[in-house]
Amino acid sequence: MKLFFIFLLFFFFVKLDAQMITSVYFAYDSYALDKESQKKLDSLTQLKSNLKFRIFGNCDISGSSEYNKKLSENRANTVKNYLQKKNKNNIKLESVAGLGKEKQINDNSTEMLRGKNRRVDIFINRVLNSGEIKSGKVFASFFSMSVAAMKVKDTFSLPNVNFIGGRHVWLPSAEKTLKKLSFILIDNLEIVVELQGHICCDYDNFDGEDLDLKTFNLSFTRANAIKEFLIKQGINPKRIKATGQGHLNPVVYPERTEEDFMKNRRVEIVLLKK
Repeated sequence: MKLFFIFLLFFFFVKLDAQMITSVYFAYDSYALDKESQKKLDSLTQLKSNLKFRIFGNCDISGSSEYNKKLSENRANTVKNYLQKKNKNNIKLESVAGLGKEKQINDNSTEMLRGKNRRVDIFINRVLNSGEIKSGKVFASFFSMSVAAMKVKDTFSLPNVNFIGGRHVWLPSAEKTLKKLSFILIDNLEIVVELQGHICCDYDNFDGEDLDLKTFNLSFTRANAIKEFLIKQGINPKRIKATGQGHLNPVVYPERTEEDFMKNRRVEIVLLKK
């Protein structure tokens, strides 16, 4: 257990070059913290960097908008009050808000998915020095080496695969890359991959709003759009996993130009099996 706790702190620490998020979840119609959530919040107070926390409460679609607004505020304040009791001098609680049921991240079609909406998101920023810019890791191109030379679990970039802001529609420059990707997958039937979507700019939510679908899972819908494209090219859907990483792993942070925004609107690929 002690080793796990040390690993958890290390995970939080290495993510704090830009911004990270952690979430705690609640039972139906409740704003009480369970023991698992308390442990997660306890770990946050052990972080050593100079940090700013922003707290956002959320609900599933059950109940009226007015009721859910109040419930989400109660959840956010419960987390705030717990952290304040444990607070260290290096942590600043910058804002607390209840969003009600306005920021659904899925379709609530199952109890498990509804449970993911009954949450409080805690956005954690390391306080950057004036003018400081943190560059994230840029991965090698998926096309820079042979499949035989690739290692399972390695992450690769998809060059020129970038998206229109707020949408899961890729720019025309991506077409050649995605066709090339489909050819590799067709020629190497043993390959299984994960497509990881990313967004820019939206630091008040884990994920951005998909303006076409009206959902707050833009990084996922970007990855899923490529998955659907590859399926149409004849790739077995069981060989492709799509996930959303939100804004947690930017190539450039903070973004200051349209070029920075475009770099962060991307999908990367992880080799799961070969």
